Amino acid sequence: MSSEQVLRDGAAGLGLRLSDPQCERLLAYGALILKWNKVYNLTALRDPASVLTHHLLDSLSVIAPLAREWPGRAALLDVGAGAGLPGVVVAILRDDITVSCLDAVAKKAAFVQQVAGELQLPNLRGLHARVESLTGRYELISARAFASLPAFFAGSKHLLAPGGVWMAMKGKRPDEELAQLPAEIDVFHVEQLTIPGLDAERCIVWARKQAG
Repeated sequence: MSSEQVLRDGAAGLGLRLSDPQCERLLAYGALILKWNKVYNLTALRDPASVLTHHLLDSLSVIAPLAREWPGRAALLDVGAGAGLPGVVVAILRDDITVSCLDAVAKKAAFVQQVAGELQLPNLRGLHARVESLTGRYELISARAFASLPAFFAGSKHLLAPGGVWMAMKGKRPDEELAQLPAEIDVFHVEQLTIPGLDAERCIVWARKQAG
């Protein structure tokens, strides 16, 4: 089966119908990851099939939940984005969301900037900084395997806009981390995900600041 068919079938399994431009951009992004990986060491994965399932489909799994939780325009900060996952995928699927992929490693932020140019994504940029030193306001803050939940929320809470939400991608349900969260963090949903072609547990931890 072609990469395109695997991608389209996997997306369909996640409840998504990809347009031709979306599909082309996602495949081009996967190819850029593999191309630049040799220089930038973006990911431990080295073959197209695993980039497709472990990166592209894994990141696509947040799109339908995100449409439910935040259907309108927003600024999204993807913390510790590395090669731009899930931020770049969100930027490709949601042109109403302005995505900033933040990484403390300059060459990873530069790679995302390169992707934005090559794939003509005006709603995407790479940011080189540490999350603690960043300023600004974002309605959505995401992370994928970036840090423990307490560290992620503590490090980024000054950036969350009023009424905004956190979207933390995790493997299996992180019950120990959830138990360590301070009262000011309101985890309102832990959403189990099933990724087509990926035999691993995945979930999204949705959270916001406690009212008042």
